[in-house]
Amino acid sequence: MPPALQPITRINLKLLQTFILVAEHSSFRHAADETRRSQSAVSTQIKQLESQLGLALFHRTTRRVQLTNDGEQLLISSRRAIQEVELCLRKLNETVDIKRGRISLSCSPTIAATRLPRILSAFEEDYPGIQMFIREQSSNDLFNSVRNQEVDFGVGPIIQSSDFDFETILNDDLYALVPRRFMPKAKESITLEELSRLPVLLLNHATALRALLEDTMRARKLKLTTKYEFTQAQTLISMAAVGLGAAILPKTVVPHETPCHILRVVDPPLFRQVAIITVRGQALSPAASRLAQLLRQFIDPSDTKLINKPIRRAGKRLR
Repeated sequence: MPPALQPITRINLKLLQTFILVAEHSSFRHAADETRRSQSAVSTQIKQLESQLGLALFHRTTRRVQLTNDGEQLLISSRRAIQEVELCLRKLNETVDIKRGRISLSCSPTIAATRLPRILSAFEEDYPGIQMFIREQSSNDLFNSVRNQEVDFGVGPIIQSSDFDFETILNDDLYALVPRRFMPKAKESITLEELSRLPVLLLNHATALRALLEDTMRARKLKLTTKYEFTQAQTLISMAAVGLGAAILPKTVVPHETPCHILRVVDPPLFRQVAIITVRGQALSPAASRLAQLLRQFIDPSDTKLINKPIRRAGKRLR
């Protein structure tokens, strides 16, 4: 009569790991090579496991090692058990990372000024132990910081490049702030041809928005009359407010109150795409992944939950 089975809680997981290796390779020698132990040490571990279980796990001959029926059942259960342990450990590590981690983020100025503050506030309230490092950068510097992995990820425009992965999180329509002295009658939109007849205020050449505008105008055989160009969107808004020219800006930064007409750019309708930007193939840390998830949910300026309500509760649902 075989000895009684020992409680499974008394079996060392290392013995199960060795058993899995021998079973998968059908070889004590290959298992020994993979674990960098001697073949006799592996054989001793299997005998110890069989003794604890009171079962033969392998049929051994001079030519081959084959699982018994009991061994096949144990292999299925052991794989499942090891996977569960590894999953649990991974979740525990992620919990530690989220509680004590750090995130470095590079962000385009227009998004940093309008969407990032409330999102970061909500994130920090839920994860106060995470250190945050934010870089507000124009497109060229943003892409360099992501490429050199100086930041976890970037939030900015989409460009043609094989170096990066882009996940679109916002389609941001372009608008013109047109002083009333250039357009006495109110309207809802303005064409590129109409804009070409006005003095315009633009963001500088370091921005992807400027490149989008110039490429589209060139394709239409039109030319903008650039009166002033600036680095910050708020400067364009202020200049347009005193009547110096029509400011062309993404909807994200268009003010709710202005003495100018707020006109959507049409014919063609233009918009910029804002994306989460990573080095191609890069996986985000758990902490960075949580922030990226919050950005996906609440960066859209048409989301009334972001405009009218606190977003802290939504952030807590990320757990």
